[in-house]
Amino acid sequence: MKKYIDSGKKDTRSGFGAGLTELGKTHPNVVALCADLTGSLKMDDFKANHPERFFQVGIAEANMMGIAAGLTIGGKIPFTGTFANFSTGRVYDQIRQSIAYSHKNVKICASHAGLTLGEDGATHQILEDIGLMKMLPGMTVINTCDYNQTKAATIAIADHHGPVYLRFGRPKVANFTPENQSFEIGKAVQLQDGNDVTIIATGHLVWEALQAAETLNEQGISADVINIHTIKPLDAQAILKSVKKTGCVVTAEEHNYLGGLGESVARVLAQNNPTPQEIVATQDTFGESGTPEQLMEKYGLNATAITKAALKVMTRK
Repeated sequence: MKKYIDSGKKDTRSGFGAGLTELGKTHPNVVALCADLTGSLKMDDFKANHPERFFQVGIAEANMMGIAAGLTIGGKIPFTGTFANFSTGRVYDQIRQSIAYSHKNVKICASHAGLTLGEDGATHQILEDIGLMKMLPGMTVINTCDYNQTKAATIAIADHHGPVYLRFGRPKVANFTPENQSFEIGKAVQLQDGNDVTIIATGHLVWEALQAAETLNEQGISADVINIHTIKPLDAQAILKSVKKTGCVVTAEEHNYLGGLGESVARVLAQNNPTPQEIVATQDTFGESGTPEQLMEKYGLNATAITKAALKVMTRK
């Protein structure tokens, strides 16, 4: 069984900032827009080095999306930055009408997603954003798992033509993927090979899935672990290949079970190879204030919950 090592905890939003810094050097058409959260989005370095390509729009997120859409007409590649709640729920109409409908080349970069936003509470902890964005025609939806992958994804989406929703988080989490990885949109990453159960995870739950796989391995159970960083387009081939081998699957995400990764996987299975599935996600509820660790424990979004789901789904084969 392959062991993954945490090279030192880092926040995924800093991975976005690092990726944007690299793009500033290599992609002259990349511009950045922020809604009064430059420090939180780690966009300071890009701003300092390319002030003529940075636009501080203030607390006016809807206006930011409209400006970003307009900038694409002149050949620019806009990266917008604010919290996930304000990147989607607050501006859904502008994204739908001004960006998605006309397939504008805007990169919607969203930090502080999910419960791990922590103490800011339910009003800021959006748990439905993946569903909102994946239902927009032509929208690519990416949810990265650590600093290195977020940096690689940020760089990769600049070369992808079309609207992208890039989701990442606030807390420092395990940084375990390769430092200089290539990021392929729509291509799942096989992290662990196993025959007894498939565990498909996204975002912060990928590391938890690996920890669950270690626990299961100690019980003589081998898990296939797959990192689905791109929720749309979904790598159906990787999913089907795995479940044909294992016969059951657990999906894990820091999102509502309605509209998220679990539902996307369930659709693939229902249409191609009906398979027992358990979904680790929030159960149609808002969050609350607390530390990220407390909230992930309370809402069942950790390695313990994934392990329990794996043991349960195996009885349904």
